Amino acid sequence: MLTYEECLHLSDLTQDEVEAIAEHEHTDPIIAMAIGNYLCTHQGEAKVKKIIIDDIAAAQRKGDKAHEEVLRKVLKHFISTHPESSGQAA
Repeated sequence: MLTYEECLHLSDLTQDEVEAIAEHEHTDPIIAMAIGNYLCTHQGEAKVKKIIIDDIAAAQRKGDKAHEEVLRKVLKHFISTHPESSGQAA
């Protein structure tokens, strides 16, 4: 059986990216990891980018500046490691 960490490594996502997807989709991190992995391997990088942007907007609406800043860093890292996300409409 694979551990969570092994699955994370195979997903090509960071823990923070998985947590952003889990937050957006209101699901457990392991499910979010599967969603993110699927999207990133099926030309869905722009969707993951949009999920993170949506999470940033939600943090802004709540006035949670600390979480917003974390998510902005997650977005910056995601774009740098998944350049395909920048060339597509989000």
